[in-house]
Amino acid sequence: MARNQDLNSSVALPPSLTITAIRKSIEYIERELTDFVDIYFEQKNVFSAVVGIFGTRALDRHSVYEKVRHTDIAQTRFPDLCRRGCGTARSPRDCLESKGSIRPWAIQSHYDHEGWYIVWRYLVDPTQSIEPNKPIIIWRVDVVYLTKSDWKYEKSTAGEAGGGRTPTFGVKSPAAKLKGCAVYQRSDIVLSHGKLVPANGNNQDTDE
Repeated sequence: MARNQDLNSSVALPPSLTITAIRKSIEYIERELTDFVDIYFEQKNVFSAVVGIFGTRALDRHSVYEKVRHTDIAQTRFPDLCRRGCGTARSPRDCLESKGSIRPWAIQSHYDHEGWYIVWRYLVDPTQSIEPNKPIIIWRVDVVYLTKSDWKYEKSTAGEAGGGRTPTFGVKSPAAKLKGCAVYQRSDIVLSHGKLVPANGNNQDTDE
């Protein structure tokens, strides 16, 4: 069960999205991804994409936001979900992108679209030392509205010699932008010296 005491009802949410829907979605992701954890050890970026996909499925099932049925839009562009009843001429305010990330602050995308973003911050705990029967834990959920001015272009580092990554967009100063945007944050897990650990009195490291 998602920890009710770690939900923050004061965070601004997309129209008609509820705390209850987010709580049920966290539980869905943690439950359904139990059998997919091996992917994380094969390729972490692929697993993060899977977390985002299951976040979309969860919200489609538990909220008024439904998965975009147009395959090209859903798979390659923005958004993943739209508010039911918003019509085809939908506003960015009615659109929601679902992303999974193991990183504590960064938000990356292949596009710089305006709209709502929900980021499922997760950790993988194969020994289940933090919580029994939970090899994957959603430890924080950020919900933020981003405009084009919030994004910065990050050019490709690939070249003729090979290597590098494809070009992306990243959010400028993400830790500052996400301040006050954590609708869910487990108080029993802290970021210490760049690593997520059970709370034990260490100072929390909030560097980007």
